Amino acid sequence: MSDRKPILMLGLPKGSLEEATKNLFQKAGWRINTSSRSYKPSIDDPELDGRFVRAQEVSRYVEHGFFDCGLTGYDWIRENESDVIEVCDLIYSRASVQKSRWVLCVPEASGITKPEQLEGKRVATEMVGTVRRYFADRGIKVQVEFSWGATEVKVPDLVDAIVDITETGNSIRANKLRIIDTLLETNTKLIANKQSWANPVKRRKIETIALLLTGALEAESKVGLKLNARKEAIDNIIKAVPALRNPTLSPLSNPEWVAMETIIDERVVREIIPQLKALGAEGIVEYPLNKVVY
Repeated sequence: MSDRKPILMLGLPKGSLEEATKNLFQKAGWRINTSSRSYKPSIDDPELDGRFVRAQEVSRYVEHGFFDCGLTGYDWIRENESDVIEVCDLIYSRASVQKSRWVLCVPEASGITKPEQLEGKRVATEMVGTVRRYFADRGIKVQVEFSWGATEVKVPDLVDAIVDITETGNSIRANKLRIIDTLLETNTKLIANKQSWANPVKRRKIETIALLLTGALEAESKVGLKLNARKEAIDNIIKAVPALRNPTLSPLSNPEWVAMETIIDERVVREIIPQLKALGAEGIVEYPLNKVVY
């Protein structure tokens, strides 16, 4: 056990993002362990301590200084109007690596096609403050009520419209709803307390976390590729396969051959490997990456 006092108190999102966040930190180099009933994780870094709290609350605790830094959605920073440093974007979720949207929805059968037609009507959402500001900015008077969950099923019987979060829109369509506007796009961010950010020691640690988390995310969509080829074939290989940018070339024991290594998008590997083989490449190896830091 280390006697060193932790440098940072870290706020981590409890709930739907919890497992995805733990997995991301593990790829970045930190192992975070929790028990089913505990909000206090064990982190294999004596410089870090942390707590799991609801993502909706993280930005408030960071702003007030209980956490030095934390992970939460841009939407909850906006909802809480938190005065924090936005260190970096971390676009990940439990289901995908794309941004989510908070959307204004009405029943498919409704004749409403624009927000102005909701004048005098009732809207349910978990993002009460943001939605109230959205309608106030447009001069539209509506009654906004907090939704404790299952927001999609409340229209049309309980409310006239909802504002809910979606990644793909599938749940919206499944509940026979139609999107009439997007209030904001959101993704997870690493944020920092302003006083902590001004502290050189804490800032350096926060920047290290940001560097390794973004490197881990960058690696998720890429793979390493290495191969051997005759020297005279290398130029043709690079020209024919644009994805092979700035590859590393190394001599082999046979002076007529070289080894080539590069990083490419995983989605293009299935197209590139047959091309490489046709151009004379041999010993082609594809391998996963843990982190990519530019």
